[in-house]
Amino acid sequence: MSPSDGSFVTPGTSLSLDDDAVTGSGIGRHQNQWVALRSGTLSLGDELVDVISSVSTPMIPQEGEVIIGRVSRLHSKTAEIEILHIEGRENPNRTQDALHRTADIFVSEIVDRFMPSPGDGMRSRDIVRAKVIKSEPMVKASCKGDPALGVLHAICPVCGILLEVSDKTPDQNVTCGRCDYSGYRALSNGYGYGHIIPDGIDISPLNRGGERWTEEMDGRLGHDGARPYLSPMADYRRGENHKMPDSQIRRPTGRDGRPRREMHATTCTLCGTATKVPFEPTPGKPIRCRDCMDKIKSGEATKEELAKERELINKMKHEAEKAAGLKVFVGGLPHSATEEEIREVVEPHGSLKKVDIVTDREGSPKGFGFIVFDDPEQGRAAIKAMKDIKLGGRRLRFEEANSGGGGRGGRGNGKGRGDRRRRN
Repeated sequence: MSPSDGSFVTPGTSLSLDDDAVTGSGIGRHQNQWVALRSGTLSLGDELVDVISSVSTPMIPQEGEVIIGRVSRLHSKTAEIEILHIEGRENPNRTQDALHRTADIFVSEIVDRFMPSPGDGMRSRDIVRAKVIKSEPMVKASCKGDPALGVLHAICPVCGILLEVSDKTPDQNVTCGRCDYSGYRALSNGYGYGHIIPDGIDISPLNRGGERWTEEMDGRLGHDGARPYLSPMADYRRGENHKMPDSQIRRPTGRDGRPRREMHATTCTLCGTATKVPFEPTPGKPIRCRDCMDKIKSGEATKEELAKERELINKMKHEAEKAAGLKVFVGGLPHSATEEEIREVVEPHGSLKKVDIVTDREGSPKGFGFIVFDDPEQGRAAIKAMKDIKLGGRRLRFEEANSGGGGRGGRGNGKGRGDRRRRN
């Protein structure tokens, strides 16, 4: 369709945009064609073309807001909580943004005293109240600085009933009324009452903020790090000190205990500074450092900066295309055709990097293949010039292959079940 500002589009709607258009997250590229990725209205700005969602935007926790969450994983230095509720919102049932459904609480933000690992102050499945201290690029929260923050609900890791508040044993402020379990939690004043705290309740002294641990309790703390590979019950049964499985020791992890992602060095296309990204950069695609991502998101990027970036991206795209060559689908091949015969009829129009003849599982040619021209511009000119070329009495058909390797007419890339390529 010919786009116009304010047009309603749905996912998959084709959009006639310039190849060098700068698009937002609502528009993507498919088979050399711009398409809408979500339902909404089309916005044709001077710097950015995007689809504005027609539904309410997802919830994103903001700095200073208070969240209620469930501890889902314990890492060596962070507790990961699943965000269940944002307090004070008029629309608490709105869907949360996929990238902001969890929050990290660093061990130093759990309680105001030394703690070796997050598992010493909260356990899996505990319900906690925390304040958001950072919203982007990932949510970080804290349980310090307010007696209303901390663990609201905790179950016994042995028998599963709600733990009771107790001050009978120093540095152990929760106990089980059914079995002999006792332990420590960074308690909120709302523990056992929910997020609404009754008047006159103050159990924060049981957290013993700023005090040193007793000798007995210090021996129970997780000085060797958290144990995220164990359920709460298995954690209790094995005890505070046990040998970690070899499979966990060998797993490469970062400082927070999560699996380490490979980082790739690259250059920001907007400001030109060196940066790293957790994916293989694609030539001709915007790659931005964190500061520039924030600048784009807030709309602070100038028209001149975006124009300069667009010029750089087009240059990168042209250089990448020139290095890779132009891939062209060849249809109508005689089953007896060879590489030499194909080169003989094609190379007068442009030199070739490679010729692939697609075969079936038994090795018999399927009547089509692919060629790669050294020079993309020369290849495109050759496609127009070879409309009437014949080989073995059959007229050949040439089409520029898309990024997936197939012809523009929806043809596959020749790698279906039973397909083989006779590489030459």
